Amino acid sequence: MFRLVFLVFLCQSVAGRRNVLFLVADDMRPDIEAFGQADGIVRPKMHTPNLDRLAGRSLLLKQAHVQQALCGPSRTSLLTSRRPDTTRVYDCKTYWRSSGGNFTTLPQYFKENGYRTIGVGKIYHGGKASNNNDPMSWTDPYLDSPDKYKKDKLLMNAVSQKRLDKQPLQDTLIADQAIEVLRDAAPKAKAGKQPFFLAVGFRKPHIPWTFPDRFLKHYPLEDIPIPDNYYASPDMSKIAWHTYRNMGNFKDVKAYKLTGVGSFNFTFPPMLTRRLRQAYYSAVTATDFELGRVISELDRLGLSKDTVISFWGDHGWQLGEHAEWQKQTNFDLSTHAPMMLSIPGKTDRGIVSEELVEFVDLFPTLVDAVGIPKLKTCPQSSKKVRLCTEGTSFLSLVDNPKQWLKNAVFSQYPSQVKGLMGYTLRTKRHRYTEWVPFVGKSRNSRRPMFGKVKTAELYDHQVDPAENVNLAYKQSMKNLRQRLKMKLRKGWRAATRQ
Repeated sequence: MFRLVFLVFLCQSVAGRRNVLFLVADDMRPDIEAFGQADGIVRPKMHTPNLDRLAGRSLLLKQAHVQQALCGPSRTSLLTSRRPDTTRVYDCKTYWRSSGGNFTTLPQYFKENGYRTIGVGKIYHGGKASNNNDPMSWTDPYLDSPDKYKKDKLLMNAVSQKRLDKQPLQDTLIADQAIEVLRDAAPKAKAGKQPFFLAVGFRKPHIPWTFPDRFLKHYPLEDIPIPDNYYASPDMSKIAWHTYRNMGNFKDVKAYKLTGVGSFNFTFPPMLTRRLRQAYYSAVTATDFELGRVISELDRLGLSKDTVISFWGDHGWQLGEHAEWQKQTNFDLSTHAPMMLSIPGKTDRGIVSEELVEFVDLFPTLVDAVGIPKLKTCPQSSKKVRLCTEGTSFLSLVDNPKQWLKNAVFSQYPSQVKGLMGYTLRTKRHRYTEWVPFVGKSRNSRRPMFGKVKTAELYDHQVDPAENVNLAYKQSMKNLRQRLKMKLRKGWRAATRQ
């Protein structure tokens, strides 16, 4: 009897609630046209018409930062609303339910509140890192598609239409699946019987860059710029460096017969750099195309007015700046990623905010946007607390996009120098990073030793947006560094508006 009453109550409580279309891109930095010319980024004019249109009806967050610039940790933090030192996920192999705690995820919470939750493509990092896409999160069997082009072993793979007709791209298949799910979920959603939470994770622009060759026309090689900071600055520590040797394993890169790929301050020849950048941006446009197909179907089905749409890229990506490629650093180009939120009736004309937000903020924001019970802030120790947030809802930015919610955001990354963790703080003007010993007998006991800083970085974005000049050891910056050091060590709680 109690179960029947509960189910009736649950059905009544979800009736009329808005759906959620949860869109994700892999390795997409915030270079899309809607963001304008991002500070310190040299890029061609982007062709992203669908993301630009979505931005025009969204809260566009120009300063959204990830908790760690790697797929597994970043996605885990966003989907649990906990930071890496809570989830204990620093790589793409560790499952937070085993390492950090049995934390309730974003789609799981919507599921517990009566939503039909469906995952398509890459939402979590797959395999061991999520126990195969975290079955607890979904009401429906998880959907994904194989990469039929993997055997080509090309980093830059522009595919002809003739071949695409026979062998669709992985992201095309993911979009096809998402469209089928929308069609299946639409009747109940439109009738107000069961809202849906549909998560669609596109695989690009992650390497290898496989895309329809028709998108190359948007990025002529002669229009692709070489980064101004083509080499690492003289005061850049190797501790802050990330190697990208795996990029040298693809057949088309091997053909250049280069030595030292991924070693400190190695950089690709200018023409190859242009080709690599061209391929990355073409893959971004391909992602935009597939994402546009899904949004168009949502519109065609008459679901747009009742559906909140979120879009985010899981972290940034370096395209030769500082002689760096990929992510896996604490530079702004790695931690800064695109994020936008469309709420029908509230963001229809487009709202732009340059206030600092973090990826751990999206979970409580989506909860507030649809009106299910709010999340409480996590206590200092939350290993045994299944549901809470280490973020802050940014829904209030819809009404006041200039309202500051936090005066700093926080990221971290383990150095390739064993036993060191880089903790970084970003204010509106500065980025300050300390690389410190990260020690303990087990994963769960490791702690930062801030009293034994190995090296530090300090960049002033007002005069050096590309983060080329490390000011940490300048005598004139001593007082500023001390203030930022204290802010870093006090952490996110002290930086958040109470």
